[in-house]
Amino acid sequence: MDALTLSRLQFAATAAFHFIFVPLTLGLSVMVAYMESLYVRTNDEMYLRMTKFWGKLFLINFTLGVVTGITMEFQFGMNWAEYSKYVGDIFGAPLAIEATVAFFLESTFIGLWIFGWNKVSKKVHALSIWLVAIATNLSALWILLANGWMQKPVGYVIRNNRAEMVDFMALVTNPYGWLKFSHTLLSGYVIAAFFVMGISAYHLLKRNKIDFFKRSFKMAAAFALFTSILLFIAGDFHAAEVAKSQPTKFAAMESLWETQKAVPYNLLLIPEPENERNAVEAVGIPKLLSFLAFHDGNAEVKGLKDFPKQDRPPVLITFLSFRGMAALGMLFMILSIISYVISKKDKLESNPTILRVMLYSIPLPYIAAQLGWLVAEVGRQPWIVYGVLRTSDAVSKAITLSQIWVSLIGFTLFYGLLGVIDIYLLTKYSKKGPDDDLSSIVKMSREV
Repeated sequence: MDALTLSRLQFAATAAFHFIFVPLTLGLSVMVAYMESLYVRTNDEMYLRMTKFWGKLFLINFTLGVVTGITMEFQFGMNWAEYSKYVGDIFGAPLAIEATVAFFLESTFIGLWIFGWNKVSKKVHALSIWLVAIATNLSALWILLANGWMQKPVGYVIRNNRAEMVDFMALVTNPYGWLKFSHTLLSGYVIAAFFVMGISAYHLLKRNKIDFFKRSFKMAAAFALFTSILLFIAGDFHAAEVAKSQPTKFAAMESLWETQKAVPYNLLLIPEPENERNAVEAVGIPKLLSFLAFHDGNAEVKGLKDFPKQDRPPVLITFLSFRGMAALGMLFMILSIISYVISKKDKLESNPTILRVMLYSIPLPYIAAQLGWLVAEVGRQPWIVYGVLRTSDAVSKAITLSQIWVSLIGFTLFYGLLGVIDIYLLTKYSKKGPDDDLSSIVKMSREV
């Protein structure tokens, strides 16, 4: 392997592992904040116990997520030095804001939330977890605005052989960044909802603390239904933006080779990239692909053959990742509707099948999120900044193969250890269930 391939592999591995933690943090922070708000409003001790139980799992995930995120930034200066030199003037700004504003805000108030029980008023304490949730989501916003600029570069000029920012507000208002943020944020909310439903289903099957986990399941089911529908809508708008801003990615997502008008959507499609065609195209829905791309059933959609081969992304992995993500998104809406209806009718205990399904569905939103990032990043190739800087020109010229191998092996071992710790702690505290000792969250945080 050359330095480019190894560097891409290393960044893909660290980013994919980091993104295991990020979406659950985004969603669970909001759910825990809502639970504590219900406790403040109703003074119902059950909501306090829910806050502390799910808050423990949030803290485990949050802590390990922070650790895995730190190493990623170092790679911009090591493996991707040429990228940092070329676009650092632009890419560095949102990352600096994320670090100095959002990250410090959440770091400050997470401490108040952990150690402030019975030391500040209930309202102030609830406000602290809301500030953590807001800061966590703001952190995602700035990172995704930076990534959105890589997908659709705006507000810059090429000067002195590098990209320089001339319009910061263009970056902040970049529609691609906001659509990516909404899509990613809502996927995190779905992950959190399915996480809570799955663990609640486990305890309901064990008939453990039934009232507690019925309430948790019902709350998560409502959250899942609402966010999965919004996620479907956001995904539709995101796909339309991709068709407009990144036509090569959209063509790869749909394995469309020839430019056509009124393009049907083939439910059964098998790409054959080596021959620049599809081996199978069947069960087509008339004009649907044109509608998904431009919200116009008669619109023209460009095919891959309209672009030079060197500018096309890998088709098979982009196509399969997109189809897998879309199929799972539809499944989440179906499962959310079923779960919501059953929980609303108070029939969870009499439906062990759906409880088992939700228990085993915990990994599915994580898989969908990873597939989404494969579409976003692999589909952007061969560009690291779409249409501006090729990935092959962004890798560091000074780094050696041996250095990359050592760091890749080191990261793999380190992240593997963190993965074991994460699974152990989440499993331990999930199976244990809520404690009668409401001060246990402080003890757990010290262990983490």
